[in-house]
Amino acid sequence: MTQNNRKPRLFMIIGPGLLVAATGVGAGDLAAASFSGINLGVAVLWAVLVGAFLKFVLNEGLARWQLATGQTLLEGCVRHLGRPFQVVFLAYLVAWSLFVGTALMSACGVTAHTIFPIFDNPDTGKFWFGILHSFLGVVFVCLGGFKLFEKVMNACIAAMFVTVVTTAILLRPDWGEVLKGLFIPVIPQFDGKGLVWTIALMGGVGGTLTVLCYGYWIREAGREGDDAIRICRIDLGVAYAMTAVFGVAMVIIGSQVQVEGSGAGLIAALAERLEQPLGPVGKWAFLLGAWGAVFSSLLGVWQSVPYIFADFCSLWRNNQSAERPRNVSTASLAYRSYLLGIAIIPVFGLRYGFQSVQKYYAVFGACFMPFLAILLIYLNGRANRIGDQHKNGMATNAVLAAILVFFLFSLYFMAREKFGV
Repeated sequence: MTQNNRKPRLFMIIGPGLLVAATGVGAGDLAAASFSGINLGVAVLWAVLVGAFLKFVLNEGLARWQLATGQTLLEGCVRHLGRPFQVVFLAYLVAWSLFVGTALMSACGVTAHTIFPIFDNPDTGKFWFGILHSFLGVVFVCLGGFKLFEKVMNACIAAMFVTVVTTAILLRPDWGEVLKGLFIPVIPQFDGKGLVWTIALMGGVGGTLTVLCYGYWIREAGREGDDAIRICRIDLGVAYAMTAVFGVAMVIIGSQVQVEGSGAGLIAALAERLEQPLGPVGKWAFLLGAWGAVFSSLLGVWQSVPYIFADFCSLWRNNQSAERPRNVSTASLAYRSYLLGIAIIPVFGLRYGFQSVQKYYAVFGACFMPFLAILLIYLNGRANRIGDQHKNGMATNAVLAAILVFFLFSLYFMAREKFGV
């Protein structure tokens, strides 16, 4: 179905954007934001807004490339950069998949054990519930099709957004400090863990490599051509505004409800502390929203990242061939194989601590941001590649350059602090 001259309804406009929000808002936002709030307070709220804005700029550039050229960003990179790009990208994709698979299964396991504490040891509950959620994700993706996937994701994002934001408001934070944290950029404990958690927060908010999935979802929605660019900007604007509000709410919750511990029992401790000011209803509402966040993120990654791998395999075989299928088949061997791989192999990472897994997943994901910024500067910066009407303006290039410089500096600083390089 292609775009027509009728004005689409708002829900139709924001459909793929909601999938981006539901996928990006999950283990990264829930864990990184709450841990950042616990460790640094509301002083780092500005990082949530910056992170959401940067993801908007990156995703808008991705969508603009695809709608102007008819190629996914991955296809454009392969055509213009060739085999060296493919080798580097595949290595990162596989490593990222292991990190994110472990993080999502761990987060789902921790949250489910908190709701159904049937195991004596929280780490045991994390392990078995994580495997169960991974299995459910595979079943939904293989049997449900895109329409069921979209409905489940919309239900999850509604639950997580309403309950988590309401919880943050009911905790009655110091709104003066909240406003200061939103608009005055500071990094507490800059020489210690402050920078690491701030970057993890900025990298985790709104997803990392999963921004590439937006291109496949807008194809599912039938968006193509120049007319769809404006629709996608509205779509992404709403999605990242919701993402920012959710991230701010999680930092507030973490800052207001201080708990001991850093492992699989932390979410349980957080929920128990919420019961004191909010009562049992507030506790269980928060748990429902937390579960909606992490399971929707797992389901979104399980459904969308195999798209990227299947597209990669098709491009590897015949990237210049006119016979290459335009749409990625979810029934293809490449898609199904990667789905099973991302659902099974990360099980071995569940023995690691919950907080460490979430932090390093978010930081590793942040490495994709300068990489994507370089690609968008290169591909969208020349009229002969994307057309004069759609090439980057000076402001867009300035933001992309700032993303590149900031993340490279931050990653270097963290590597120096951690490894002495």
